[in-house]
Amino acid sequence: MSSCTQLAQPSSWSSTCLLVNRKTDFFGESQVHTATAEGKDLAGASGLFHKTRENMELDSPPGRPAVSCKGSELYTQGRVFTFNTVEINVQPSVKVKNGAPMSIICHADISKSADFQLKHNFTIFKDGKLVFMAVSDKDDARYEVPMARSSDTGEYECTVEAGGKTKSSNSLHVWVTGMTKPILTAEKKEVLEGEVVKLRCELPEEVPPLYFYFRKIKMNSTPKEKYVFEAYKNYSEVEFSVEEGDNILQFDCFGKRHVQREFDSSEHSNKTLVTVREPFIKPTLSVKPSRNITEGDRIQLECSTVVARMRDIEIILQKNKTILNSVRDEKVLKYSAVATLEDSGEYLCKVEQGRASKSTKVNVVVSELFPKPTLAASMNKLDENRELTLSCSISGFQRAKFSVLRRNSNGDVLLETSRNLTMRVSVNDTGSYICKAEVKGIVKESKPIRINVYAPVSKPTLSVVSGLPEVVLGKPLQLICRSARGTPPITFKFYKGNVTKETVTNDTYATFLDENVGQNDKKGYKCDARNNHSSGVKTSNILNVTVVVPIRNASLGSIPYGEVEEGSETAFLCSVKEGSWPIHFRIFRKADRDVLVFEQSEHADRVMWRKGTMSRQDTGTYYCMASNRANVDVKSHPITISVILASWQKGVIVAFVLISIAGAVTLALWWFLCKKKKVLPWLLTRQVKNWQDSTMMETTIQDLTLRVLRWSTLKLKYQRLILTKVINILASIVMFWEQLWACCYFLNLVDIGTCECKSRLCFLCVTVSCN
Repeated sequence: MSSCTQLAQPSSWSSTCLLVNRKTDFFGESQVHTATAEGKDLAGASGLFHKTRENMELDSPPGRPAVSCKGSELYTQGRVFTFNTVEINVQPSVKVKNGAPMSIICHADISKSADFQLKHNFTIFKDGKLVFMAVSDKDDARYEVPMARSSDTGEYECTVEAGGKTKSSNSLHVWVTGMTKPILTAEKKEVLEGEVVKLRCELPEEVPPLYFYFRKIKMNSTPKEKYVFEAYKNYSEVEFSVEEGDNILQFDCFGKRHVQREFDSSEHSNKTLVTVREPFIKPTLSVKPSRNITEGDRIQLECSTVVARMRDIEIILQKNKTILNSVRDEKVLKYSAVATLEDSGEYLCKVEQGRASKSTKVNVVVSELFPKPTLAASMNKLDENRELTLSCSISGFQRAKFSVLRRNSNGDVLLETSRNLTMRVSVNDTGSYICKAEVKGIVKESKPIRINVYAPVSKPTLSVVSGLPEVVLGKPLQLICRSARGTPPITFKFYKGNVTKETVTNDTYATFLDENVGQNDKKGYKCDARNNHSSGVKTSNILNVTVVVPIRNASLGSIPYGEVEEGSETAFLCSVKEGSWPIHFRIFRKADRDVLVFEQSEHADRVMWRKGTMSRQDTGTYYCMASNRANVDVKSHPITISVILASWQKGVIVAFVLISIAGAVTLALWWFLCKKKKVLPWLLTRQVKNWQDSTMMETTIQDLTLRVLRWSTLKLKYQRLILTKVINILASIVMFWEQLWACCYFLNLVDIGTCECKSRLCFLCVTVSCN
């Protein structure tokens, strides 16, 4: 940050503005250009300062006003300035030829309120880096480049600072076209074939990144070019291999740089000449006796060369990329063999030393001595124990040694050393056969022929894959047909009834899947098998398959149902609506866990279980489960059984209660009559009262009986009706005896005091009443 002070002084003084820059290291860069301001030395004005602070004030001479510059504006009496524009341009133009002089001009357009002098700080930047700075009283500054290079290409911008104000120009792109001429050097001026030429291309005074292009120039051929990108160097190195036929080579290079989506290229460098020497001459390949020979003749090939240096020399003989022979550190290679038709073709002799390589080619034609033999068979497919004849022949040629062989994975097996072979075959003789013919050491073999010997198929067996001859209704049935003996391939046919369902060809067995099995299917299954044996077809036995119907709708009932008397017999009936026999029935009673109480298999759709004696522990919920070979358990709805008291137990209880009541009533009546003297009035009164209170007595007896029987588990709906009937009968008996006693007394047939009968008619009355 800078501050300045302008002094008001006599006219003999010159107006001076002192710029104090606190960034002392701003001028430390090597590329920064500086210029001194015109006028007096500003350092002498430092003694005029009385104090220094952010807003400076100077002591002025007597009679002169003090003027101060505060912040970014110059304050004085009527002295104000402002930047209009700051511009940057280049001379002679924005496109400058490489090596030509160039000037970058920064101009400040300033408006002032009066004519006063102002110091300007000029700084010029290229691509954001400081390249020039100057201090001047003038409105512009020049950055001179005496010899422009491509590295001077870039975006330029200038900034002007004056009186605490700063303004910058727009950026300006300057393009220095063309590049310096590159310098090319070669490591060697003379090389051997197979070696490499190492080149170095340098672009002096250019700044990376750069592209280097190298060219290898041969006479009467298109130059070979390589390019290398160098991001941090202004030179590059590359290698070119020296190939066969290279004699005198020329190399040059040029450079390129990328400028605003365009490439700028340099001129081509000096041409460098490199001489190539041969390490050996091109090899010669000779064929004896000639290049056209007949099968059985011996062929000889010889490859030779002349070398300058024997070290690491190698000669290789090839045919169709197959190496036949090779030698090292020798000048001659020899190869010899008995010629066959396969020896016809192109032979290549190659000589290699290091990276150098030269080759020579020749064509050899081998004529056929005799054609390949032909093997013929009397039959290609035949039954076992039949005779087979194999004959070997050569068309138009008889003088040969013949042999018949059988192909084997471990090697061919010789069967006969003549042109014909006759044998009786077995299944093991199935295979491929060939014959060979030999003339003058040349052996040729025929094309193989295939002989198949067949054994007859045995009677097939048909079975269900799962094992048992049954299938669950709704599920598919898978059958398998096997033939234990017979030469494959064997053709199997499956039948359902007399209808062909499927035909399968396999080795020893075949399978068939019937997905449409009905409940009423009565048709049997069968299969037949045949192969290429002349015996024909063999048929299996008929297989009858049982269709197992799964269990459906199991139910459980009991007799009696619901409530059962203790000690009585109960019959449980478990039945199913549908299902194949036998059916396995199980009956469970639910408790803390389900308890199996009955289990039985029946050839019926129901089973009955008789439980002989029911006890209170048999009370609970029962259900049954039914299953058959379909392996599906079907569960019935549960039923509830309650065990109650038996009828005789309830009768004993009732009889005991009734006898107790009758005895109590009789005893009370006897006691009462014996104490009273006036029996008739009492009897009459009692009779009337009995008639009036008969309902009350019935109620009392009924209440007593109900209290005794309260612990009983009798829950029949007609319990109260039966009990009421019994009570009514007892009440009638009591009233009958009371009436009978009153009648005897009234007729004077009994003595009340002694209870003695005066007549036989009242004997029954006295017996009951008195006793």
